[in-house]
Amino acid sequence: MGNLQTFERTEYQQVKADLHRKILDRLDLEKLGRTPGDAAREEVLLLIRNTVNSEAVPLSFAERERLAREILDEIFGLGPLEPLLKDPSISDILVNRYNRVYVERGGKLETTGLSFKDDQHLMQIIDRIVSRVGRRVDESSPMVDARLADGSRVNAIIPPLAIDGPCLSIRRFGRDPVTARNMIENKTLTEPMLELLSTMVKGRLNILISGGTGAGKTTLLNVLSGYIPNNERIVTIEDAAELQMKQEHVVRLETRPPNIEGKGAVRQRQLVINSLRMRPDRIIVGEVRGEEAFDMLQAMNTGHEGSLTTVHANSQRDALARIESMFSMANLNIPERAVRHQIASAIHAVVQIARLSDGARKVIAVCEVTGVEGEVISMQDIFLFERTGIDEGGKVRGIFRATGIRPKFADRLATGGCRLRPALFESRMEV
Repeated sequence: MGNLQTFERTEYQQVKADLHRKILDRLDLEKLGRTPGDAAREEVLLLIRNTVNSEAVPLSFAERERLAREILDEIFGLGPLEPLLKDPSISDILVNRYNRVYVERGGKLETTGLSFKDDQHLMQIIDRIVSRVGRRVDESSPMVDARLADGSRVNAIIPPLAIDGPCLSIRRFGRDPVTARNMIENKTLTEPMLELLSTMVKGRLNILISGGTGAGKTTLLNVLSGYIPNNERIVTIEDAAELQMKQEHVVRLETRPPNIEGKGAVRQRQLVINSLRMRPDRIIVGEVRGEEAFDMLQAMNTGHEGSLTTVHANSQRDALARIESMFSMANLNIPERAVRHQIASAIHAVVQIARLSDGARKVIAVCEVTGVEGEVISMQDIFLFERTGIDEGGKVRGIFRATGIRPKFADRLATGGCRLRPALFESRMEV
């Protein structure tokens, strides 16, 4: 960093804060608001450069340019987060404290040298993010879910709940969404698996995508939703809108948190119930977490076939157990056996996706839900990923294989004009 190595970080942050204040004093913000985006940035950048160059600070030309860019990011963007948001290799940005910023690249966490000035600086950036989507965060509402302009998911939690100061987590959704071709190239799944899943979507089967945190559930949901025909009306329901639908006939709904008096909240269940009055061909719920599972399954069972949703679970069996437990949150006193029958008749398949120890995402199982036997929902595996070991580079090795079982829903797909090739159920690929 040249001269900056002798220029203490705290002093650097102080100089940046002082210059930021001076520049804001000189700016005509009202005029700036009427100026087109790129022209406004260029105008402000020129003012910043002139101001920085007029200051007696021990910085080289390159370092002054860096300081100018950082101040520009403070005015127009998200401050120290801007260079991270421009890096397409970063999938997660994790701010534990104002001076501890981590990122995830290729499934691995690494620290960055970036820092906010203090807790107040980090709070300003959090406020800027959440206010853009009509959310708020303060002592009376210290947790918030929001999103960035590119669809990236944001979670912020502040004192008194966060003991060491404000905490920010950003799950990136890049400007270029992951495609089915990307998933095959990354060996997340195989061509036969994708052929089966895409045919299931076109054939209007109800699919539950299950996986742990960061496994890639929403990414897979985005990819599969791309196979929904363009002439169908889709209603999406999410806590923080992040689905990137490619179709034209889409209505996007988002929950609303309570206002400062604790009133006015709109929950996912209310949106699912309302969506049934909107004449949807398909309903896509970003993630089922509670009592909305009941209404979602009711919709699947009463004519809204081809619906998609995700759930947090570590296995396909756990996914159905979680859906069953969510039914109880609706307080409807339905017998357990009746609940299981509803689940088994509504959900045709469970797709389990996982993040492995080397950071790679893999679809580890595609399972058909076949009915209820006794007290248990019965399932059969159609595709599996079996781990065989780890190579010298730490990469997980394994085999994608078809179990050889032809799913019962194959006949249903065939009557709808979507035939499955027999060769699909004999495929095998080592990775």
